[in-house]
Amino acid sequence: MNLTPAAQKFVLHWGEMGQPWGINRTMAQVHALLFVSPAPLDAEEISKLLDVSRSNVSTSLRELITWGVVRRVHIIGDRRDRFEALKDVMETFRVIMAERKRREMDPTIALLEHCVKEAKAGDEAEKYTREQLEKMLEFVKMVTQWYGYIDNLSTSALLRLFRGGAMIAKLFGKAKPRPTSAGADAGMDEDEEVAEPSLETS
Repeated sequence: MNLTPAAQKFVLHWGEMGQPWGINRTMAQVHALLFVSPAPLDAEEISKLLDVSRSNVSTSLRELITWGVVRRVHIIGDRRDRFEALKDVMETFRVIMAERKRREMDPTIALLEHCVKEAKAGDEAEKYTREQLEKMLEFVKMVTQWYGYIDNLSTSALLRLFRGGAMIAKLFGKAKPRPTSAGADAGMDEDEEVAEPSLETS
């Protein structure tokens, strides 16, 4: 397999994107390479294509398998282990979000709950700290609960939700200032209510 210019750019960019997420560059590049590869690759092929050491590739593959975005495959007559990434974008999104929740959100909730409990047992000087921590805990729990709702949706329903982002923004977004002179010139009363978009389909 030879990397096309477009594939090279994607692999390099994916490697850069991984770092802010706490994923090392090689691990992200290995995932990107397997995602765009039309066939499973072995560790030696990955090492040559990315120009990184075999040990680094092996470590990255183990971690990606743990995440659930890469799996080991075997081909009849070939003793080498080969690897392929999840090809379904939505399924990849689900797996990554679930793993990030397990690694980041769940420990954060546990820590905040412990800190709130500790602050409640403190004196009056910790009242403000407790209140702030309770707000943060409530928010993190709300985000986690929202994720649970999203994760329970079917792929088709999740796609409809994402594609309906503009409608959701209109329904729940902040109201824009009412038109003044321009609106009056158009025959709109300043006190006239703007109709909400209908969710009903014909």
